[in-house]
Amino acid sequence: MRTFFFRVLPGFIILALLLGLANEYAVARPSRRIADVAYIPATDPGFDTERHRLDVYVPKQKAAALRPVVVFIHGGSWNSGNKNFYSFIGRRLAKQGVVAVIINYRLAPKVEVPAMADDCARAVAWTTQHIAEYGGDPQRLYLMGHSAGGGLAALLTADNQLLARWGMAPNPVRGAILDDPAGLDMYDYLQKMQYPGDEQYLVPFGKEPTVWRTVSPMYHITASTAPFLLFVGGETYPSIQNSSAKFREKLVALGQQPVFKVLPGKKHVPMVLQLYWQHNIIYQELLQFVGASAATKAAR
Repeated sequence: MRTFFFRVLPGFIILALLLGLANEYAVARPSRRIADVAYIPATDPGFDTERHRLDVYVPKQKAAALRPVVVFIHGGSWNSGNKNFYSFIGRRLAKQGVVAVIINYRLAPKVEVPAMADDCARAVAWTTQHIAEYGGDPQRLYLMGHSAGGGLAALLTADNQLLARWGMAPNPVRGAILDDPAGLDMYDYLQKMQYPGDEQYLVPFGKEPTVWRTVSPMYHITASTAPFLLFVGGETYPSIQNSSAKFREKLVALGQQPVFKVLPGKKHVPMVLQLYWQHNIIYQELLQFVGASAATKAAR
């Protein structure tokens, strides 16, 4: 089936867990993890005790200045995924001089994508308010996501209203790193319904085309939107390749100069699993993008 969202097969779940456990052992020493922080008050009527939580990963080495911050949003077709699978990303970023925040958010069928985006916005709001307590600089806050998480990261970067709703105006996001992003243009994708099984995405996105457009970053980017790094697998799903290329084309037409790299031979899931290795191309570009190069050298 050639849809552009990966099916989380049991083997991939096991592999992700093994990578996470191995990484906890291998790189825990250079970082500190503050786990399961609630990013909305437990007294909030909509509080979800599992999904409204995040983890913060902090370099153990002291720094004279506040460090850049990367908030990572996981993928999983908007109906699966958990921050705990991605501890290796938090550890790797912290080891390289970045304060990392890995978040959970509610999933379908419990909620639809607008509520997921709102959860992510509230996690960003918590980060801007509290990250200095962990050595992070709220003035250098970046978003990162894989697959569905990439689409959500792009949406929060481009749609200023999502963050303004929680008191963040102007938008505090300084840029976004998109790793094989899904959902950049669901308005186009769901109108075409060209692949078998596409009806399943009506669960997280609903049946209203106006909503599909509202949650598609393609229709929110402007000349003043914060910059993007886009990484696409050379052997990923065609729809991810196509929508990412269209996203880049629109940014260029608006006068932006996005970094756009196709990684030869990479399929969709390996695009995120490669982040286990510290020196891969995504980290190399990310560290320069967020201004962490000096901190990285000091941390090694």
